[in-house]
Amino acid sequence: MPHPERVLKEVFGLPSFRGQQEEIIAHAVGGGDAVVLLPTGAGKSLCYQIPALCREGVAVVVSPLIALMRDQVEALRQSGVRAAALNSTLTPEEARGIRDALAAGELDLLYVTPERLAGDGFMSLLSRVPLALFAIDEAHCISQWGHDFRPEYLHLARLKERFPGVPRLALTATADPQTRDDLVHRLQLDEARIFTASFDRPNIRYTIVRKDNAKNQLRDFLRAHEGASGIVYCLSRKKVEETAEWLTAHGIPALPYHAGLDRNIRDRHQDLFLKDEGPVLVATIAFGMGIDKPDVRFVAHLDLPSSIEAYYQETGRAGRDGLPSDAWMAYGMSDVALRRRMIDEGGSPEGVKQVERAKLDALLHVCETVSCRRQALLAHFGEHHAGGCGNCDACLTPAEMWDGTEAARKALSAIYRTGQRFGAGHLIDILRGNKTEKVERCRHDDLPTFGVGKDIDQKGWQSVFRQLAARGIVSIDHTDYGALKLEESARPVLQGQQPVELRRDPSPGRRAQRAAAGAAAASASPEEEALFQDLRAERMRLAREQGVPPYVIFHDTSLREMARRRPASVSDMAGIPGVGSAKIARYGEAFLAVVAAAKAAT
Repeated sequence: MPHPERVLKEVFGLPSFRGQQEEIIAHAVGGGDAVVLLPTGAGKSLCYQIPALCREGVAVVVSPLIALMRDQVEALRQSGVRAAALNSTLTPEEARGIRDALAAGELDLLYVTPERLAGDGFMSLLSRVPLALFAIDEAHCISQWGHDFRPEYLHLARLKERFPGVPRLALTATADPQTRDDLVHRLQLDEARIFTASFDRPNIRYTIVRKDNAKNQLRDFLRAHEGASGIVYCLSRKKVEETAEWLTAHGIPALPYHAGLDRNIRDRHQDLFLKDEGPVLVATIAFGMGIDKPDVRFVAHLDLPSSIEAYYQETGRAGRDGLPSDAWMAYGMSDVALRRRMIDEGGSPEGVKQVERAKLDALLHVCETVSCRRQALLAHFGEHHAGGCGNCDACLTPAEMWDGTEAARKALSAIYRTGQRFGAGHLIDILRGNKTEKVERCRHDDLPTFGVGKDIDQKGWQSVFRQLAARGIVSIDHTDYGALKLEESARPVLQGQQPVELRRDPSPGRRAQRAAAGAAAASASPEEEALFQDLRAERMRLAREQGVPPYVIFHDTSLREMARRRPASVSDMAGIPGVGSAKIARYGEAFLAVVAAAKAAT
């Protein structure tokens, strides 16, 4: 049996394990079941890939998306590992060839979808071959409390009964305590050892801004990341296409991606993105789960996600390689109303809806917090953070607070005196004394609150109402055209018994400048940067020859280390992280030649 550390170094070219990897791998190699909760970028894949190469038999990896299979299989093959995937994109002949290889013991890892694994025919085939382990990736999909519930995952509970002696590993990067307990129960992993690491992603800078011409805000953010690879998320297909078209028209090439596109177009856009030939992809949330691209430098949201788990997973697609990356989001009250309507009009049982509302409220708290966003995010996953992370907008540009007690009382009074039947726009007109046709028709210019808020501008009042909604003092009734309603917690505020401190929204330019400053890559000398770009060009040439994403050849982190160390021999290459023996044999001479040419030119 190969030793895990030897596999780590020789196959994957890594000098040492990180965090709990060594402990998890030793447990799996020894035949133990495990639940692995590690953040994206912490090396979850190695936790089953290395045991697969150390144990006898084939490891079966359950993966929800074909894109993940394709990426991981190609990366493993590049490292000399016998890996394959069975999915719906294969021809009958290709699928038959993989099944024959499985039966002949010619595979180390086999990736399958949960639907494929659940079939009796495939279960029967597996019962006739030696099995190293089962790895259930994105395991949160089995929980109805998770943000990405997939019914087909429920069939995976059968594995314990059908293959009682085969170790099972359930892995995920996004599970709050309730989701974790649910997946443990549903997968019958009550006796499994649970490994949990910090969910903190210190290389990601979190920035959340109020919407103020969101497309222009997005454009300014993207211009600070010119040439970088990134994802822009929108809630609807229509908005995806409009945003991609608008960005392209404003000099930022962008490709749309959503389920309504022709499959050939969708696959082509994803392929261009993965191969660094379409740096900005505008997508619905259907894109990204399982995407293994390590050098996504930013993730932007033009619409509010459904929960902290969804936000964390989507933003977690940035910076998997550990290099500085950005998570940026713009949101407003209309986003809150839309999300609440989607929950209320959904087909889920009322108990599930209550959980969804609570998760949305938790995300609103993160959006409106005046303290460290990282602290608020991690608290949701049951993890304490002292705050003051120094890498979120709230820490870099601390919010200016003001006594909003009187403003809040005026706002709540306007809601009450108009019968709780109107949205924020009309209420702001009343408070500012704007005699619109609607105000005069409803005779709201006769109200005592008419004109009492002239000292606060339109955007200021929007901020007041948004913060009151985020704190649960008022609610938005989508069944009544977005009318604002008073909650029980509004009573002590109206009666002057409870002070209200509000955040003063910063100017867009101030936040944008600070966010852009954090997007810069780690400092490098001009010579190192020039060599890094030459190495990237060579990687792209080789990737195009093979029709594979560049990162399956080498990650940016490996190329940056090459640029820093300037290896002169194969033995020098062996000490660079991510450069295993198979990759040295395939690519060593080509990259050494690039380094030698750079040395000769200086």
